[in-house]
Amino acid sequence: MAKVVSTLFTAADGVAEIDPSWHFPYFDENMGRSVAEDYDTADVLLIGRETYDSFAGAWPDREAAGGDDAPFAKQIGDLRKVVVTRQRPEFTWRNSETIDGDLIPAVTALKADPTIKGILIPGSVSVVQQLLAAGLIDELRLLIHPVAARKGTRLFDEGDTPYHLTVTATEVFPTGVLRVIYAPAAAVPAGGYQEAMEHVNDAL
Repeated sequence: MAKVVSTLFTAADGVAEIDPSWHFPYFDENMGRSVAEDYDTADVLLIGRETYDSFAGAWPDREAAGGDDAPFAKQIGDLRKVVVTRQRPEFTWRNSETIDGDLIPAVTALKADPTIKGILIPGSVSVVQQLLAAGLIDELRLLIHPVAARKGTRLFDEGDTPYHLTVTATEVFPTGVLRVIYAPAAAVPAGGYQEAMEHVNDAL
């Protein structure tokens, strides 16, 4: 079964809507390596329409220009790109298609496709939120910037049920960016106030 991975740049206060003023000052070779590792796991990109339009407006031209980022631009271009939209646009970027039907059953079918190994969702916060609620995200790969954005769309929307997560990997970059990889927790931790106070007393 294919693994569904969300990769996001976030601020320390959970904002995942990038503002270039707080994002790019922290983008170094370590972040570039992390992004490359995420894309190396994927043979399908699942993206919202806004993210697609942003990518399609930049990466094909960068590939054609033949600059330093042309190999990465080609890698993205070669990937199958499934766009979450209710419209039927005419795509000019190769290997692009609209999602087949509603989001949840369509992603469930993609996960079950034996020819697919990895599905990567770069950005596309609203898509990630819906898939989190449906239990279809296998990993959240966050690059947490040491800045409080104070405005913008946050990764976790409001809801009645908490998402319990387990940390599978962490890395701190010299810039202060924290890379954290989360997976859904297999079990909800037990305990309450009394257990917490016992831990405090044991530490005294």
